[in-house]
Amino acid sequence: MPQPKKVTPLRSDAQRNRERILKVAIEELTRRADAPLSAIAKKAGVGQATFYRNFPNREALVLEVYRYEMQQVAEAAPQLLATREPEQALREWMDHLARFAMTKVGLADAIRLVTSAPGGPEKPGPAPVLDAAGLLLRANEEAGTIRPGVSPDDFFLAIGGLWQVDPHDDWQPRVTRLLDLVMDGLRAGAPGR
Repeated sequence: MPQPKKVTPLRSDAQRNRERILKVAIEELTRRADAPLSAIAKKAGVGQATFYRNFPNREALVLEVYRYEMQQVAEAAPQLLATREPEQALREWMDHLARFAMTKVGLADAIRLVTSAPGGPEKPGPAPVLDAAGLLLRANEEAGTIRPGVSPDDFFLAIGGLWQVDPHDDWQPRVTRLLDLVMDGLRAGAPGR
């Protein structure tokens, strides 16, 4: 029986290269879905070999950008809870989520190009972000700062308007108002109020 392949962690310089590529790719693919990979590599300051070692094709890059952004949002939840009160952690996390939403809207064309091809890869599911929302909602429910019984699905339905905001306009004031309204709704009926 063959042994499972061991996954070795990237060297620190390789990890920095990979993250630089991802950050540049987020900017470039958000601006233009068909941004040339060579331009992304050049702007990231890496050679073609380094780029293609990390991302052998456009599909791999686009899906990794999406997964990376989603993971950043998910990882922010426990970090915020470790340093802030649950209510403040939830509201700040919502701002992280809004930035992800604005990036995702910009990346939507690139993701569609990659995942719509016959036999193409599937878009990663939202499980990490749903889990992060659940963690924050539970912490707030336990603290009595939000109404009881709000599920991650309820939360995402409530903030669904976020994905309707045009990321090319001055989106921040509008998104702040929307998220403040959602927080007010979550607080209504909270036992600790």
